[in-house]
Amino acid sequence: MKKIKVLTLAETSDGEIVSESFELLAWARSLLETEESEGESSASSEKPQLEVISILPGKAHHPEELCYRGADRVIHLVQDEFQHFLPEVYRYALLEIIEREKPDVFLASATTTGRTIMPYLASKLRTGLTADCTKLRYDIETGKLLQTRPAVGGNVMATIKTVFGNVQMATVRPNSMRTPDSDSSRMVQIESLEFPPEKLRSKVRFLKREDFDKGESLHDARIIVSGGKGLKKAENFKLIEELAKHLGAGVGASREAVDRGWITYPHQVGLSGKTVTPEIYIAIGISGAIQHLAGMQSAESIISINIDPDAQIFSVSDFGIVGDLFEILPRLIEKLKERKKRAPEAER
Repeated sequence: MKKIKVLTLAETSDGEIVSESFELLAWARSLLETEESEGESSASSEKPQLEVISILPGKAHHPEELCYRGADRVIHLVQDEFQHFLPEVYRYALLEIIEREKPDVFLASATTTGRTIMPYLASKLRTGLTADCTKLRYDIETGKLLQTRPAVGGNVMATIKTVFGNVQMATVRPNSMRTPDSDSSRMVQIESLEFPPEKLRSKVRFLKREDFDKGESLHDARIIVSGGKGLKKAENFKLIEELAKHLGAGVGASREAVDRGWITYPHQVGLSGKTVTPEIYIAIGISGAIQHLAGMQSAESIISINIDPDAQIFSVSDFGIVGDLFEILPRLIEKLKERKKRAPEAER
């Protein structure tokens, strides 16, 4: 039986494994499932075996969680040199692991770490790298990883193949896949790997870490209410903010709304903003340009309000309302206020 081996690069923050590391495991485990769901694996008499190996640099409180979330094995780099991200140190260790494991695919998240180390490795390995992918699929017949990402300024979605090199490499947009649930019944296999200290020397010395202000975070919001050009002016964004307040939701926006100065950049959803995967995404006055869809179409449920019945946003929506938002939102907000008033009475 053919085995497809996938390496993923995990990351930590203050000893905790970050959610992007678990998303990568979901991507890795979905490579064959996605193809099977599209009916292309029927030509193969036997489905290949998938082995997912997560590389975990630095000390982590619960490395076994990677196994619980989908890794078959964890290679834990426990030496002090891996406590902070230094490209030269990572480069040596990862090249050694790649040489030993000989993976078919190597995935990292498109974080600062992934965007830095993956091109470095690709140049050393003389292979290709597709950055900022929003979809991945493994073609069993050809052995090629089909890597989809926005291209031409986000106006098209291009699918790319690596035609040379022994390992196919890609970085994946954070929050483009839902984090898999933890299953403590999965087998835990963790290997602590160490290298000669002299091989881990770097010309760079870590001084300190200083986090910048990221503004309001939308990544953890269960519900997001976003507004676009259809709101017509900045003052009308108060309707979005009020609706979000009554729903306990985060406030998002299209690039058009941000470019017009109606709301600040941390609220921007889309190709040049944030990628979000809430349970409910409510798009109001947003036409649905492909750049915006790339950042929100993985939401569990999408609700759209637009006056244009042909708006592209309806093509990805679970529920669509064709109508004037200036008539619909005030009535919706009023209904939510009435419901809140009735709630205390019902409790009594």
